[in-house]
Amino acid sequence: MVLHKAPKVPVTVVPDRTLRVKIIDACGLACTFCHNEGTPVATDNRNRLMENFTSGPGRSGRVSIYLRTNGADFLPQQIKADADFALALAAMRGSLPTNEVHFTGGEPTLHPDLPGLISIARRLGLTVGLTSNGENGAAVIPECAAAGLDRINLSVFGTTPGELAAVQGPRLASPGLAERKLAALGATIEAASRHGVKVSANIVVPDTTHVRRVLRIVEEYGRAVVVRMLVSLEDGGASLTAMRQVVDHLGAVPVQHIVTAGASDQRTRFRLPDGRFLYAKSIRPVRLPETCSGCRFNNGRDCHESYYGVRLYQAQGGPFMVGVCIQRMDLCLPLGEFVMSQRCHEVATFREDEAARLTAYYRLPAPTTT
Repeated sequence: MVLHKAPKVPVTVVPDRTLRVKIIDACGLACTFCHNEGTPVATDNRNRLMENFTSGPGRSGRVSIYLRTNGADFLPQQIKADADFALALAAMRGSLPTNEVHFTGGEPTLHPDLPGLISIARRLGLTVGLTSNGENGAAVIPECAAAGLDRINLSVFGTTPGELAAVQGPRLASPGLAERKLAALGATIEAASRHGVKVSANIVVPDTTHVRRVLRIVEEYGRAVVVRMLVSLEDGGASLTAMRQVVDHLGAVPVQHIVTAGASDQRTRFRLPDGRFLYAKSIRPVRLPETCSGCRFNNGRDCHESYYGVRLYQAQGGPFMVGVCIQRMDLCLPLGEFVMSQRCHEVATFREDEAARLTAYYRLPAPTTT
């Protein structure tokens, strides 16, 4: 579903070449809507059998919203910056064309050797980005920038302590703590700008009650970073309505529509009257032709993320794992099995087929890979 209705907005088709990597599970926030990349919260499930994994909130106060139904059967391990990780990235790049890795968590800036992980990916010729809440960015960004970090996508949940506290579990719903987290976010933005790391502010927009919050974020952060509104996975219709209200209120004009071929991501770039830009990201109803065909979530109501792309994990005390859906973690395969599997071939073929189909549909030249 496209956010705008303008008939002649230029379209760019970009083939999916990104690998998301969950490098750590720890996080200093406890957002009530967190999917935790599909995995259990490790600290709350360390001594539990698989069949007793809890979706939370446990002692940490954190949740993993899809865990009750997604069939996850392993706990995530913190990935080390070592030869095993380098080999895992090389194996993924060799089986699926990849030009970017995107580190996730948990909170990636809490990883004790984030610069080392970035260096490994850069030596393999990969661009590196990460998604962060900004709680530790100021401390690590100088080294990360030196190692080759290209961009940081900051998840912004509010501009006031009250707003941030309102989306935290009870254990962390403290305005005082939220105030410190917001100060850390501001310091992260400043550090990234100073060290040449591109910064975007990602805002999930659940419904129209959040419109004023989004407008405040655009005003407060929009001159320092690129603001990107994200559709809520839990209620895409209400979320898109709210995003339209933001765009209309700001008088923003769509100037480009970017479609990721082979994944569900799509975004529209808007120009504001003062020349700044705003992005609105939504989900296309994309399915893998074989893997998704018989899935119980394969309908317009239950499949929240559609097929979003490939994710790499490491199981505690076990192998690297590759997943294709945070709502179906039972589809995860050990890395060695995945690269030899029909599923890997399906993903690679689907990427190329979609790129060709979308290019023909929009009557475009050959799609860019950057």
